[in-house]
Amino acid sequence: MKDDWIGMPDDSDVTEPYPMLLEEQFFKQAIMRERKRADRSGLAMVMVLVELPQCLMEQKVSGNAAVMNALSVLASDVGILGWFTSSYVIGLIMPEIDPADVGGACDRITSTVKSAVTPQSNDGLARRISIKLLVYPEPTPSNSEQVPSLDLALYPDLSADYPGTSQAHLFKRGMDIVLSSMLLLLFLPVFAFIAVLVKLSSPGPVLFKQVRVGHLMKPFTMYKFRSMHATADHRVHHDYVSWFITTSNQAQSEQNLDIFKLTNDTRITAIGRLLRRTSLDELPQIWNVLMGDMSLVGPRPPLLYELQQYKPWHRGRVLEAKPGMTGLWQVVGRSRTTFDEMVRLDLRYARTQSLWIDIMILLATPKAVISGKGAC
Repeated sequence: MKDDWIGMPDDSDVTEPYPMLLEEQFFKQAIMRERKRADRSGLAMVMVLVELPQCLMEQKVSGNAAVMNALSVLASDVGILGWFTSSYVIGLIMPEIDPADVGGACDRITSTVKSAVTPQSNDGLARRISIKLLVYPEPTPSNSEQVPSLDLALYPDLSADYPGTSQAHLFKRGMDIVLSSMLLLLFLPVFAFIAVLVKLSSPGPVLFKQVRVGHLMKPFTMYKFRSMHATADHRVHHDYVSWFITTSNQAQSEQNLDIFKLTNDTRITAIGRLLRRTSLDELPQIWNVLMGDMSLVGPRPPLLYELQQYKPWHRGRVLEAKPGMTGLWQVVGRSRTTFDEMVRLDLRYARTQSLWIDIMILLATPKAVISGKGAC
């Protein structure tokens, strides 16, 4: 059986041995594993990526060993050391970092690596070594209109070249293009009829445009038929979403749900209530599907201010699958579930998605729409 660990070639100019490094494949598996462990523990994880100058790789100067030994010392008993990019970028995972001390930990790591290299070189080697530090979970921006930063180095499983992903995504995208094109042509008369009703029901635009967060934290403009008065105050929805997310792990009686459900909302127009009840207000999102911002099946795309309330593991619903018009949550539970249960359904779909599952969800959607379960 092939050993997971490899070292650097022998170097006659170096007296200290090279530390053992995980191969690239196994190191990236460790990133995924430690990311999930951080979600469970509530602690932070710091990953260091050190890009070695070409001279170190070609000439095998002693600074090469200095970098690796410095990272090995930092790793101690809990860190994980390996190749992030084989023979080019060394990675170090430092788990179980106190979230309150992330800044200090990053400073200490950078200082240790550069201090170890400087005595070994007279040509400014320390200045030529690229050191990149990534923190998981990523800090949540204080500005509710700002999308959290995302570095895919922390998510090797989301890379386009990750085994088994590219072909599945290609087939799913193909189905989205074909079906969304057909649906747009089929529903053109319905679009025109609804547009007239919306325009006659109250002053304002026919379409409601809203910035949502899509796959891999990419914001996009989502379209719906306007179902509210143009002057409606959206703080009510903000408060409801905050309550729904933050109280998800608490006991929720039917009485409490009735208090916070957005039923009998005076902001909604008469025609808007019908559109929401039948989900016809969602039809313009077929255009989002055709443009590639959404898929026919997937988790619902969150609002920017929702992300501020998310726990780290909640973000998986926008990282692991493209948002959709319908999904497992819509046909199984809709608003009858807690937020945590909704996220678990979304993650279950994202991790088991296939064309067959998409077809089954699409076939189950009309029944959910007609029954109006969870609609408001």
